[in-house]
Amino acid sequence: MEQLKLARNVAIVAAIAAGVYFLPGGGRAADTFEAVLLVAFGAGIAYLGVRLYRENRVALHGLGDRHRGLLYGALAAGVFLLTARQRMWHTGAGELVWFAAAALVVYALLMTYRYWRTY
Repeated sequence: MEQLKLARNVAIVAAIAAGVYFLPGGGRAADTFEAVLLVAFGAGIAYLGVRLYRENRVALHGLGDRHRGLLYGALAAGVFLLTARQRMWHTGAGELVWFAAAALVVYALLMTYRYWRTY
């Protein structure tokens, strides 16, 4: 029974791949579907962030302005580094700056975590 499910799933994936490859405009449809999935994934991440903030609001405000700002700045810089990685890695200097900024992000997150654990 399990092998039939596996064969069915493989056949579905193969049919979708054949449609993308052989049908005219299949690549465009695949690009559109990919964009829709990425938007849905981004919305899910945003919902997770809102949910985590609401559940940990007291702990976040207990950090104080300095460490809360450090946390938010590190998260924003981390998102920036993730999106800018491809462009920054085109040059040696850009790659060096990227790794230095990533080290600062990790350091800021560690400092915030250590301060949070001192309570």
